[in-house]
Amino acid sequence: MHTDSTKLTDTAKLLKECDAGTKMAISSINEILEKVENPKLNEILTLSRNAHEQLESEIHSLLNYHEEEQKEPDPIAKGMSFIKTNFKMGMNESDTTVAGLITDGCNMGIKSLNKYLNQYKMADEISKKVTEKLIRLEEDLRKDLRIYL
Repeated sequence: MHTDSTKLTDTAKLLKECDAGTKMAISSINEILEKVENPKLNEILTLSRNAHEQLESEIHSLLNYHEEEQKEPDPIAKGMSFIKTNFKMGMNESDTTVAGLITDGCNMGIKSLNKYLNQYKMADEISKKVTEKLIRLEEDLRKDLRIYL
């Protein structure tokens, strides 16, 4: 039997993972944006970052409502992403490399968020919808980047 506390716990955990995910996406886009040469690619990334920031704000409101703390991305994952980005950009600073790195990030985000949706089944509908919205953001960005790969 699932209790209300399980629902609250799953809701909080799911929201926190979404929070960490949006922060990671925003950080990754900001880190790479200055290296983009193509104006259209720059626009795609900027619009996606702005959409992530809007969703992050929504997530923070929900976390506050549930009286939960925000969650920072895993420092090791963030550090590895930074090293990978700088290494690949050092080897080949091109829009193709940018698109590839961001696509890899989208794929990891989509995979993780779907795992969390399955893991935190008792989360409330609002947090599930926010997670699905974040997954769609990642899928849309990945699709928009295909022509630059």
